[in-house]
Amino acid sequence: MLISSRCLLGKEVREKMFDEFYKLFRDVENGVNMISVFFPYIPIPANRRRDKARLKLIELLSGTVRSRKSSPSVEEDVLQRLIDSKYKDGRSTTETEVTGMIIALIFGGKHTSSLASTWTGACLLTHPKFLAAASQEQKEIMMKYKDKIEYDALLEMNTLHNCIKEALRLNPPTTMLVRKALKHFTVRTRQGQEYGIPKGHTLASPIIQNNYLPYIYKDPEVYDPDRFGPVRQEDIVGGKFSYTSFGGGRHFCSGDAYAYMQVKVIWSHLLNNFDLKLLSPYPKTDWSKLIPEPQGNMMVSYKRRQLLG
Repeated sequence: MLISSRCLLGKEVREKMFDEFYKLFRDVENGVNMISVFFPYIPIPANRRRDKARLKLIELLSGTVRSRKSSPSVEEDVLQRLIDSKYKDGRSTTETEVTGMIIALIFGGKHTSSLASTWTGACLLTHPKFLAAASQEQKEIMMKYKDKIEYDALLEMNTLHNCIKEALRLNPPTTMLVRKALKHFTVRTRQGQEYGIPKGHTLASPIIQNNYLPYIYKDPEVYDPDRFGPVRQEDIVGGKFSYTSFGGGRHFCSGDAYAYMQVKVIWSHLLNNFDLKLLSPYPKTDWSKLIPEPQGNMMVSYKRRQLLG
């Protein structure tokens, strides 16, 4: 949340309003669950708190937008880009549009990125082979970039990238992809069965099912980041929509590159500065949540090395 708020919202929210913003955002998050996907306005306490918090968030962000527009200075963040953006017809974005897009962006990336970091850690700390490979890669890259986690350095972290990607294959950021059929069409399965999908119907595709298909992924239950390496490339060989942790089609997650960068920053810092050990068993997944998370607490011991800059 600290990274997202600074990159997306800028210094005002990060430095002056973070505590208030975080509390409100938690209420919005807690109001998005399996029930609210199908019944978004059902009058339950979580939804009431969600709607109330969202109005306060809009008020909070609207003040920041107005302040930015009246200031001669220009910030380097996503909020500023949205404020300065124009549509094809030349119309500027409105205050309501900017606040709505910002809330959507943070919601799409905050909780999912933190869980991606958590699952990456759980997988690495229970698989010494890949932990060692990721750590060795860090040593080589940090030596090249003089212990600085720069943008170009992050791009070269291919081993860590594949470790994150595999953790998200096993534990996708959400349970399903939901789409509405804009026209009638027919789906043919691998077995030759056909299903008619009527126009206007809603389809839900379970990501976990797709990511575990044995004819695409060898030993799909096993954590194996090498499956995404240059030799095997199982997701590419498997064809379109073989890997759907970030969605697919025209509504593919536009923030996937940012998500990888964010998790890389976190784990690059941890791998370079700490010796870590998972004390609790590898956690089970709570599939009852819209955004699946580990059941119970994950206990990790850590020992700090010489801290890098």
